[in-house]
Amino acid sequence: MNDVVVFSGSAHLTLANRICGHLGVGLSPTHIRRFSNDCLQAQLLANCRQRDVYLIQPLVPPTQEHLMELLLMIDAARGASAAQITAVMPHYAYARSDKKDAPRISLGGRLVADMITTAGASRVLTMALHAPQVHGFFSTPVDHLTAIGVLADHFRGTDLDNSIVVSPDLGNAKVATQFARLLGLPVAAGSKQRLADDRVLIDAIVGDVSGKRAIILDDEIATGGSMVELLDRLEDAGATEAALVCTHGLFAGKAVQRLRRHPFVTEVVTTDTVPPPEDWPELQVRSVSQLFAEAISRIHHGRSISSLFEGVDPTHAPPQATLPFETARH
Repeated sequence: MNDVVVFSGSAHLTLANRICGHLGVGLSPTHIRRFSNDCLQAQLLANCRQRDVYLIQPLVPPTQEHLMELLLMIDAARGASAAQITAVMPHYAYARSDKKDAPRISLGGRLVADMITTAGASRVLTMALHAPQVHGFFSTPVDHLTAIGVLADHFRGTDLDNSIVVSPDLGNAKVATQFARLLGLPVAAGSKQRLADDRVLIDAIVGDVSGKRAIILDDEIATGGSMVELLDRLEDAGATEAALVCTHGLFAGKAVQRLRRHPFVTEVVTTDTVPPPEDWPELQVRSVSQLFAEAISRIHHGRSISSLFEGVDPTHAPPQATLPFETARH
């Protein structure tokens, strides 16, 4: 890995250091400077010439500042004659802006992807995009990782009798089905309508959750509004308790207050794609640093990334879980 140079912005230095620890390379220093007019400047303090450069920066709040840092670091690496520049974004926040669902509305997911490419990124490495179509917004190659194997490891070896995996909505049901297959569990899903950014309506649960412990899987928990609504519906449907599981635990706004001591919730499990809240010591955080390190190593050496999905994607996972509406259809 002598030709690999890894830098990080200010968004998540802990994760960057963990990834470098698995890679066996040091995290090269970066200097982010703010001028008196509030403009940012990024300087990479290690040689990049004809080297394979990786810039680690999840887009987390303050999202716009961290995005600008990433763009400036990409530009700096390109100006320093890097052979290849990979933007490593464990969390791509603008993936939620993925469709034109109102008149004269911006498609932030595509616009930011264009900005990253224009800045000079040769490749993007990310995890658990909000929707599959976001992958196609990038005109550069994208390696899209999943954390469901890491999250499933948290539950292996525990008592899963009378448990069921629940997706908050039908859009996430495919991933929830893969997760359920890894654990050998049935799966159910909520029927969700989003009324506002932090307000949803779940009018039904598809599947029988009565008398069962729900393991709720989502790609992201932001304010926790969707989860609270789903917990109420699960309780109404006869579920006994719930564990909350997500890849990106943003826990913004009142999320910690809403979920930390919720009487129906036994545990909350997330990954370190984003920095965890400091005021939640009971939060279970699984690291994805080894996955990213392995992906970086494989990219650098020109090896396949797809083998990282063995045992996780539908091709390799045992066919045990089926959504209730799929059973009816077949």
